[in-house]
Amino acid sequence: MDVLRIAAFSDGDTGGNPAGVVIGDILSDAADMQGVAAEVGFSETAFAAREGDGWRVRYFSPESEVPFCGHATIALGAALVRQFGDGTFKLSLNQAGITVEGFRDGPNITAALQSPPTRSKPASAALIDEALALFGYASGDLDPAIPPALIHGGADHFVLALNSRKALAAMAYELKAGQALMRREGLVTILLAYAETPRLFHTRNPFASGGVYEDPATGASTAAFAGYLRDLGWPHGGAIDIVQGEDMGMRSRLHADIPPAPGSSIRVSGTARMMDAG
Repeated sequence: MDVLRIAAFSDGDTGGNPAGVVIGDILSDAADMQGVAAEVGFSETAFAAREGDGWRVRYFSPESEVPFCGHATIALGAALVRQFGDGTFKLSLNQAGITVEGFRDGPNITAALQSPPTRSKPASAALIDEALALFGYASGDLDPAIPPALIHGGADHFVLALNSRKALAAMAYELKAGQALMRREGLVTILLAYAETPRLFHTRNPFASGGVYEDPATGASTAAFAGYLRDLGWPHGGAIDIVQGEDMGMRSRLHADIPPAPGSSIRVSGTARMMDAG
């Protein structure tokens, strides 16, 4: 099975979140795809096969299948451009239909996905307290302008907005405890965010549910977070930029365009760089 390795949401020729991409004539069975994802060892590997005028896509982390993965979608878009040329590609996921578009930009590829619809709801006091305890934060570390919430943009996430970059940099937690919390609550990741300005955020994404301590770039949670900011009436001006992975030494950049219609799809874009020769 030929696996491409592509870093999505790179910062030019560095950084980004590595994803595996497998494009085949048919999708293998779930156990085989799970085994390949575990062998690749990246936070996600995307598997795609032609279906009608589009592509059937499934995503696997080293330990589980996930319903939607933004950075692996960007990586898949780059792989499709590499094989078929610039264009827009229809993707059929387990629970939604989306698109990814891409074009060559020098040695790299610029790609953009249209997320599934977004939604959000307040988090319970018990979940907030448990999440704060997991990371060793206190309620005084939170940004009151962006309350903790359950957010969705193709997958379920929990967001904690912090009031300082220092608090974000100090993020630490015990993997097994985080995994137990996320799996019990059906969360793919927990998003920690700091607003440097109304349109520039720094984020970190524990992905313990998939057996990964932290992701350096997370398009799915970015889409969900952008939708939540829209729900809040946040002054985003139609778009936000996110810097992620900096504290991991894998600086990544994500851009999200936010249309005004409540619940509508978010366009998340960035650069993808090939990690393979050729």
